[in-house]
Amino acid sequence: MSMSSGQRLRFWLIGGTVFLVLLYLLRSVMLPFVAGMAVAYFLDPLADRMERAGLSRTLATGIICLVFFGIMGLGLTLLAPIIQQQVVTFVHKVPAYAEALQTRAMPLLEEVYRHLSADDLEKLRSSVGSYAGTAVGWGMGVLKGVLSGGIAVMSILSLLFITPVVTFYMLRDWDHMIAKVDTWLPRHHAEVIRFELREIDRTIAGFVRGQATVCMVLAVFYGVGLTLTGLDLGLMIGLGTGLGAFVPYVGMLIGLIASVGLALAQGGEWHLLGGVGIVFLVGNVLEGNFLTPKLVGDRVGLHPVWIIFSLLAGGALFGFVGILLAVPAASVIGVLTRFALENYMKSSLYDGIEDDYSKS
Repeated sequence: MSMSSGQRLRFWLIGGTVFLVLLYLLRSVMLPFVAGMAVAYFLDPLADRMERAGLSRTLATGIICLVFFGIMGLGLTLLAPIIQQQVVTFVHKVPAYAEALQTRAMPLLEEVYRHLSADDLEKLRSSVGSYAGTAVGWGMGVLKGVLSGGIAVMSILSLLFITPVVTFYMLRDWDHMIAKVDTWLPRHHAEVIRFELREIDRTIAGFVRGQATVCMVLAVFYGVGLTLTGLDLGLMIGLGTGLGAFVPYVGMLIGLIASVGLALAQGGEWHLLGGVGIVFLVGNVLEGNFLTPKLVGDRVGLHPVWIIFSLLAGGALFGFVGILLAVPAASVIGVLTRFALENYMKSSLYDGIEDDYSKS
């Protein structure tokens, strides 16, 4: 049965809409499956190399999964007690931190008060209260969204036990699934679709695989560096800063603000502030001049603003699952948009107006 171009367009629009609706409805149970697919995609090149070296796909997949999840489990086992100790110590020191910040801020506030009228002070208090309430409300909303999006206790358990299983089967059968999907492509447009899918894969691989490696290296660097400076919660802030580098600029900025604020709360000694500054300066140079050019390069084709927007939009719509799917979705949209623009520039829609003027 042949379909017209309009019917094919309606078919794909309806199919895409149904897929997005199902994804939204099932978002609360999608996390371990999406995480498993992401890990399998990340590890697929290694499995291909081991298969070319003579190992069976099943054996290569088993070895890779054992090593990968073994390292992850060992890392969590070693880091969890250290982070717990830092958090407990930090909680006990919170009153002292608050008092130190108040002591440091009081002369500055008194100087500000001397230059403000009573009306200005009232407006300032009102604005601060309003912004504080908004910030607290936003923070609670984000926390609620994260919890409802898959970080509740049951979701953590499913992530721990289901993700390795999904990773194993997806990694073992990845090439077979790709070959099967290839047989479903419309024959008349198969070459064009394959080319665009390779572009999507290149974009996703360039960012996800490359940037994930950058994040892991930076997490180790910042974690060790901030701990050596003597900063309380240095390990946790460092790990968060490194992993937060997945979002361009935002992770490092938040980590720097948190580190400087905590250093000031600890007493604000110059050696501590200087140590924090040196760690972030070296980290920024390391990321910008060595890690990102070597591991990510210019293959991504995604503007940092587009990446940030996609992560925020994905998190708002689908919770934590949306954050995981944001960059792949942005890659698909970016490649398809470039493809549409290239065809538009070659079509009569682009130069038709000029032709009309030349005929008149």
